[in-house]
Amino acid sequence: MKPLIRAAGATFGLLRAEYREIANRYFVGIERFHGNARDISQQVLSRLWVGDFYRTSLGHFNFFWMRDFGTVAEALVHLNQTTRVHHTLRWALRHYQRAGRVKLCIDKAGNVFNAPGKPSIDALPWLLHSIYVSDYKLTRREIAFLSHELSRFVDAFLTETGDIRKGTRYAEMRDAVYYDRSAYALGLVGRMAYCAKKLGLNAFPFEPSVYKELLMFHYWNGSYFKADRASDTYSSDSALVPLYLKVIEDKELIGKTLDYINERKLNQPYPLRYGEVPKKKLRYRFGMGPISMPNYTETSIWTWHATFYLHLLKRLNRDEYSQQYHHFCKLIERHGTYPELVAPNGSWYFAPFYKADPGMVWAALFLELPEA
Repeated sequence: MKPLIRAAGATFGLLRAEYREIANRYFVGIERFHGNARDISQQVLSRLWVGDFYRTSLGHFNFFWMRDFGTVAEALVHLNQTTRVHHTLRWALRHYQRAGRVKLCIDKAGNVFNAPGKPSIDALPWLLHSIYVSDYKLTRREIAFLSHELSRFVDAFLTETGDIRKGTRYAEMRDAVYYDRSAYALGLVGRMAYCAKKLGLNAFPFEPSVYKELLMFHYWNGSYFKADRASDTYSSDSALVPLYLKVIEDKELIGKTLDYINERKLNQPYPLRYGEVPKKKLRYRFGMGPISMPNYTETSIWTWHATFYLHLLKRLNRDEYSQQYHHFCKLIERHGTYPELVAPNGSWYFAPFYKADPGMVWAALFLELPEA
């Protein structure tokens, strides 16, 4: 009976998410906040906490996404929100344990589901990252549950050497396309290996060094970590996240990646474009292709990647940090909110079946940055 109840809850959660996306596209306006970029971002972040967990946005993503929360958990700690981070993790772990699985999303009713429907390869890595960076103290029951999930993860996604299995279909950050084992996904597994070791979760059998070697051997092309093993395409998720999470800490590689972004003007007019027009035709997920969602993750500007980029600029004390920081401030102030993504010219992203969401929790990543 429990599997049936869990399946029904997951289906209901996914349907509710789809309904909110459609309603947001046609019937809901964009709320504007007053002030400068930091004022706007602080107002957004404050509104996303309603006493139980951090919502992902003030739009149709008004529920918990492990990926989005994972990216901001450390920033929230640095913003003196550790208590709320721990409260969110406790809330999420309780619902994950009831569902018997770690999945990408949890709605306010406690339904656990994946969106899109494929299993997520990065939900568990982002969960362990959040636990580690916030110094959340795991209970024995939580340790047992996470150990079981780690074993399940290894069986589902990895080869006997720790690499990601070829041909496995899963959801990840660039959820509109199918990759052949993206650098982003491998980087997240590498981060999970590190966090599992630090947390004493011995159910994950591979060392972090395995993933450094795989990233350098299969993905580094001299200028950036390419999107996946099928092409030489630049994509900000794969190029930046392994560096941002310090899976690879080589400053020379970071510098070369930042140089490439400058050379290709991917940070103009605002940071940062998702990628470039691919030389090789991409395989899109159903309903997320160029007809229904044109230029969703090609040359559109994503504020998520902008913050990873700004953090890397600051880490290397690059000269362009000040200019890029101010350009990004102008984008936030232009819209009076913290947008999910915008068109290449900075206008709000609209598509036949999708409208960019306002008020993203990613604002925490921006607020963590020093003013320029």
